[in-house]
Amino acid sequence: MKRTVSLAFCLTVFLAACAKPTPTATPVPPTSTLVAPPATPTPGGTFTPTVTPPPLEVRFAVIGDFGMDNAAEADVSALIHSWAPDIVLTVGDNNYPSGEAGTLDANVGKYFHDFISPYIGAYGTGADVNRFFPTLGNHDWKAEAAQPSLDYFTLPGNERYYDFTWGPVHFFALDSDEREPDGVGRSSVQAAWLQAGLSASTSSWNVVYFHHPPYSSGYHGSTDWMRWPFSAWGADAVLSGHDHTYERLLVDGIPYFINGVGGAARYEFGTPLPESQFRYNSGYGAILVTASETEMLFEFYNRAGELKDSYRVTKP
Repeated sequence: MKRTVSLAFCLTVFLAACAKPTPTATPVPPTSTLVAPPATPTPGGTFTPTVTPPPLEVRFAVIGDFGMDNAAEADVSALIHSWAPDIVLTVGDNNYPSGEAGTLDANVGKYFHDFISPYIGAYGTGADVNRFFPTLGNHDWKAEAAQPSLDYFTLPGNERYYDFTWGPVHFFALDSDEREPDGVGRSSVQAAWLQAGLSASTSSWNVVYFHHPPYSSGYHGSTDWMRWPFSAWGADAVLSGHDHTYERLLVDGIPYFINGVGGAARYEFGTPLPESQFRYNSGYGAILVTASETEMLFEFYNRAGELKDSYRVTKP
């Protein structure tokens, strides 16, 4: 009896020692993927959802009318670098005076090459992944139908207008220049593409940005052909440039920002529009936006690092 118990016990111990431990699952964070629209977008097209990188917060800088290779641009660039933003957006006129290939690297790459990927210029190494997302301005269109800019940057879709997500924000970059092949009117192919994209977006926030301001109290004034129903289509904020001022307006319940003080000569204001909430043209500067799933904080700083305007958008 003793011998039988001993063998059974040994067999139990042996089998227990050979059994494999139960594995512990370790979650793997998703990889960020920028998904572009088709090269020739069509109204009502299907938008492929993008994968959002953790954490669900993004800090992005916005500059406009900056590509001058001068002291003002250098100061604004230094300001932006001090923020260490995740990405940089531009609202056009990246390359003065005429959008030529010969001036592009000095006007852009010299100051922002560490955000650009792939970087093909001469001012250092680029970023591992592209973090620079420009839009075209009228000066960028002056040279060869904007081809130098399209060749220099690698962007989603047709590169003239495109969308991408980063953190909780879905960004829609438009081409507001009248030379855009897919049009700039409210009934254009480009507008239909935007409406479909905003409708399909599942992000916490939708930000639309481009060059010509729909509403402006500045020298150029309002651009009628860009007065699309952004709020009704689902946008939460609209960013533009062209007038070399900073202005915040409230239109159809959402903020519109003009930021054209990145480096080019600054403009005077005319009669303020009824929608205008804040205006500044005393110095150069840039916008810093911090976006979480529940709020977006817009802050405009001048190149001395002084906060001049702040606006918060929240949702439950």
